[in-house]
Amino acid sequence: MNRPIRVMMLGLRSFPGVQGGVETHAEHLCPLLVERGCDVTVLVRSPYHQAATGTEWKGVKFVKLWAPKSKTLEAIVHSFLGVLYAGFSRPDILHIQAIGPSIMTLPARLMGLRVVVTHHGPDYDRQKWGRFARFVLQLGERWGARWSSGRIVISKVIADLVRSKHGVEPELIPNGVVLPKLLDSIGTLEKFGLTRGRYVLLVSRLVPEKRHLDLIAAFQQAHLPGWKLAFVGGSDHPDAYQREVIKKAAEAGVVMTGFQQGSALQELYSHAGLFVLPSSHEGLPIALLEALSYGLMVLASDIPANLEVGLPAEHYFPLGNVDALADKIRQQSSNGLTLAARESIRAWVAQRYDWQDIAEKTVKLYANCMSRNRPDPIVKSPS
Repeated sequence: MNRPIRVMMLGLRSFPGVQGGVETHAEHLCPLLVERGCDVTVLVRSPYHQAATGTEWKGVKFVKLWAPKSKTLEAIVHSFLGVLYAGFSRPDILHIQAIGPSIMTLPARLMGLRVVVTHHGPDYDRQKWGRFARFVLQLGERWGARWSSGRIVISKVIADLVRSKHGVEPELIPNGVVLPKLLDSIGTLEKFGLTRGRYVLLVSRLVPEKRHLDLIAAFQQAHLPGWKLAFVGGSDHPDAYQREVIKKAAEAGVVMTGFQQGSALQELYSHAGLFVLPSSHEGLPIALLEALSYGLMVLASDIPANLEVGLPAEHYFPLGNVDALADKIRQQSSNGLTLAARESIRAWVAQRYDWQDIAEKTVKLYANCMSRNRPDPIVKSPS
């Protein structure tokens, strides 16, 4: 092409520095798309976009659109407004992230837009959603899979799901990692009363599928003298689950740091003795990949998305089995890693989950969609 591919991205809160897997995905991907010649505009939700970020960051342009700060209405309302905006702006590609916003795939196609969707996981399996929300999410998955011009999935598990349920072939383009610098500074640790190499870490939003309560119970059962348990992350929409976690954490002496980013988050990762992800639902777990990028010893529940990362068997435990998790924590906490071992882990994950390769594959998919003179017509979907 003689001009940049004009990409408009929809389906996330904002970035940089906004918690969430989709947000982290877009934060890494979008600047790399710009480097490869794309003109990228991201439609962000006004309650989350930080004033300090402004209207452009690393070549990525931002347009703030209103969204109600409501767990059930936020994504769908913002996505509707975003598709209307895209209909007037006429990007070459409207890239919709996640299956909830993908319910707008059909309206966007009817407006003559090329639509690429990324399926980050079957969100209807998350414990926080009620019956109607699950229906909307399932419909979003269906319409995104069947009516889009291009389909991306972030894991083999999701690819198999899309093939079996919707009879279409998606493009597998996973999440990635950027190898961070391991920090020596411990100011953040001192702030929260943590000791280098003597705490178990979980970085996630406070939502039920992350299973914080399992980890609290297992950590207490493991009885690790001199160790602490630290939770990093908060909740976008405070609810009963968040209140229960805060209550149980206070009773157990768990360190709650809230949402962290930048050097503070780097310190917390750099000096952890063990990272644990006990979740019941993931797409491809960015937090687990990040922990590995710091060369940490990790434990994860044996759900398919976590197993797909490909760690040795001793790094997994049966989902919800507190006794087994306690035993694993006890065992792994005694296995300190040498610097050479940490660097080996870092090299392994960087080779498997490379953002540069991910960006190249994404641009190639855009180009394939653009190879037609006009958006492909909507045809009858497969039964």
